[in-house]
Amino acid sequence: MINDQGHGYAIVADDILVVERGMDAADVIESFVRTRERHPDGPALFHSRWATHGTVTVDNCHPFQIGNDRKTVLAHNGVLPAALQPVRGDNRSDTRVLAEDYLPAQPLGPLSNRRSRARLAKMITASNKLVILTVNRRYRYNVYLINETSGLWHDGIWYSNNDFRSGLSQYAAGTAWDGVCWCCEQVDTLVDDRYCRVCGACAECMTWSGVCDCYEQYLRDRWPTEPASA
Repeated sequence: MINDQGHGYAIVADDILVVERGMDAADVIESFVRTRERHPDGPALFHSRWATHGTVTVDNCHPFQIGNDRKTVLAHNGVLPAALQPVRGDNRSDTRVLAEDYLPAQPLGPLSNRRSRARLAKMITASNKLVILTVNRRYRYNVYLINETSGLWHDGIWYSNNDFRSGLSQYAAGTAWDGVCWCCEQVDTLVDDRYCRVCGACAECMTWSGVCDCYEQYLRDRWPTEPASA
């Protein structure tokens, strides 16, 4: 498994949201299959984590409850903008910060509103994908996909990336990731083995060029002397 740093799922079971998280993939998958067999009709999500921010613990496993709303959760794929990343000393993931701090304050408006969701999609940029699952009656539907077109549908299932495709599992071996962007998974797009020319992701610190932790060092390494003044 490529993402092996925590797992979780949520299933809409009539008017109840069944949620479970854990560190052992086999246990969580087995539980998901059993629960899904009992509740085969409602929308469901499954998430496996690759930790870009926050400690590797169950508390940082997706999905996350949005604020105090026990009937609504979200899962996320990508790396959120710097403003949503945890500050120094905060052991939470960026997604957890989004769910616990940012969205409950409703800076974009209530997520039950279509325009608010559109603003959220624009704010997190197209490289980030969110799934919102809810049984809260304030929402018209049980599931919402933020940046749906950045993922893909296959056999009735929406995937946030290409990991499920034949051959991509080889990258889990480690060195086979060389030359493959961790974010958009395009091959041979890394400039100087660091920045993806397609999406701009940094392979060193797994954020975005221009805002990543190592960007200034990258500039110093590539251009060690300042250009002469005109």
